[in-house]
Amino acid sequence: MSINEVSKKLKIRWLLMAYDIAIFLLVVFFMVSAYGIHPEDITEFVETVIATLACLLFCRIMGNVYHMVIRYGGVGVYMRLFATDLTALLFYFPLKYVLGLRNVESKTWLIVIMLNLLGAVGIRLMYRYCYRYGVRKDKKGEFLRWLLVLFAGETVIKERRNKNKRIRVAVLGAGRLGAVLADELLSNDSAAYVPVCFIDQDEEKVGREIMGLPIYAEGEDTLDDLKDMGVQEIVFAITNIVNTNKEMLFNFYRKAGYKVKVYDFSVADIAKSGKRMLREFDIDELLFRQPIVVNNEFVADYYKGKVILVTGGGGSIGSELCRQLAKMQPKQIVALDIYENGVYDLQQELRLRYGDELDFKAEIANICCERSMRRIMEEYHPQIVVHAAAHKHVPLMEKNCIEAVENNVFGTLNVIKLCEEYGAQRFMMVSTDKAVNPTNIMGATKRMCEIIARAHSASGSSVVFSDTRFGNVLGSAGSVIPLFKRQIANGGPITLTDKRIIRYFMTIPEASQLVLHSGAIAKNGELFVLDMGQPIRIYDLALNMIKLSGLEPDRDIEIVETGLRPGEKLYEELLVKSETLRKTDNDLIFIEKDEPISMEDLQERLEILREAIRSNDDETVRAAMHRVVPTYKTPEEVNCKAAQAVEMQNAKVVVK
Repeated sequence: MSINEVSKKLKIRWLLMAYDIAIFLLVVFFMVSAYGIHPEDITEFVETVIATLACLLFCRIMGNVYHMVIRYGGVGVYMRLFATDLTALLFYFPLKYVLGLRNVESKTWLIVIMLNLLGAVGIRLMYRYCYRYGVRKDKKGEFLRWLLVLFAGETVIKERRNKNKRIRVAVLGAGRLGAVLADELLSNDSAAYVPVCFIDQDEEKVGREIMGLPIYAEGEDTLDDLKDMGVQEIVFAITNIVNTNKEMLFNFYRKAGYKVKVYDFSVADIAKSGKRMLREFDIDELLFRQPIVVNNEFVADYYKGKVILVTGGGGSIGSELCRQLAKMQPKQIVALDIYENGVYDLQQELRLRYGDELDFKAEIANICCERSMRRIMEEYHPQIVVHAAAHKHVPLMEKNCIEAVENNVFGTLNVIKLCEEYGAQRFMMVSTDKAVNPTNIMGATKRMCEIIARAHSASGSSVVFSDTRFGNVLGSAGSVIPLFKRQIANGGPITLTDKRIIRYFMTIPEASQLVLHSGAIAKNGELFVLDMGQPIRIYDLALNMIKLSGLEPDRDIEIVETGLRPGEKLYEELLVKSETLRKTDNDLIFIEKDEPISMEDLQERLEILREAIRSNDDETVRAAMHRVVPTYKTPEEVNCKAAQAVEMQNAKVVVK
């Protein structure tokens, strides 16, 4: 520590001690003025004052009262001050009788000490108040800054002026969470933000203050006040807000020109500090859709104590399925994947989190290889098989039709047959909305997988079969979101196949919970689908991601249309059609009516595909898929009618 720093600290301590002495003498003066003092007792009275002051200062110094930083100390400062003064009082009375100081009544002197304590607490509270709210730019702030000169000198004033360079924010929500945020920011000089006001819709709160900060009403009239106060950003500090209101407020303040942030947890923030942090809106939050709520207790009871095999366990969905299952106390989880890195990362993550409490096995195998799969089934005898392994990338599969059919169709058939042979209780397949009237080979293969599972469910097999169909998954390896993030990080441009394109979205945890929930309630042969709300325009997502990065679309980051890729259609079919669906106990999960084909019909279709694969020609395989999946159409057939589609007309606008 430098000499200047030591000198500064000593100066602050001596200054505070001087104020304490002044307060004590002021209290004594008022007591003398009120009760008077006989001239003959002046000498003894002065001795009494000196003895009392000595006891107080000695106990406060020994109690490190002057070492505490008042502006951050909180209640601990005042409790220590109270404890040291109480100790001083206990020292004073024996000292009084030892020195023979009897001219002042004990009860009178007790009042002096209590009033002195009150004054000492008051001056510290005043200092904290001035220090916190001296950043205000109004007359009140000027007055508080002037008072700070009397308390701590010009040095602190300069420090506070530097704090005015912090980002000025309005806290949206004058409740408990908003108050906590304001308190944290006001107490932390190193914070990049300083709160200047609250915004709330509660009429009982509007017009009042919290921590000296005014509370304004939501609405257009408040925008002028925010401008006058120099507000730069709006921070959401509201719990349990309805998504429609959240969307409305987000768009309102964004349109008014303010950056909008959230005061909330993130996993990374908790790991680092265990505290709530200010952060940007996540892209999945900008969809403003209600998250899926499942009966976790029921689901957990079903999977508890069972051996579960997850194919594709190293992928985005497969790994999240394993994470969710790990919480349910299964007997054993076996994650199978052909790509070793994903499974290895998952293994290390779960080992770090659960240690020996979780029996987790990682297996590297190709689902198309019967020998490898038979070895795994023989070793583990899984009771439940969650089938998430598949080739899912639409354009790549358009160029690799043979591989798509071999892996997705015959790999799934291989797993199903082994489940039946080794007595698995359930087979749960992860499907996709692209299987609904597919326009690409990937969607067609997934539809064929649904057909296979449905046919086997009606064949008298002891295995309970189910399929779960949902839309695009935010943040998954094949999602457009990571691509947009990389493109923005590289300075653009963002490439978009078509500005009209729309998709249904959900988060990875939601998708995984849906799969596990539907699998647990499956009776046999059901095709579960999710009410995912309105589809979202990908162009809107691109605009939002650019703005969330603090950039302007077309000025800082260009958005370029590249044209639809092979097999791509402008919209995915509406998943939930009430006339063809049956409800479940979860309002967001439905069962599609999907009549099974006979095993004879299935074998004929599979043979058509085998014959096409033997030709070693992608176009022959594509033509064969059109024969075995009647709903398989060309993209042109669907896209030419896109403007009339209900999905395109009802697409949700997330940029206003």
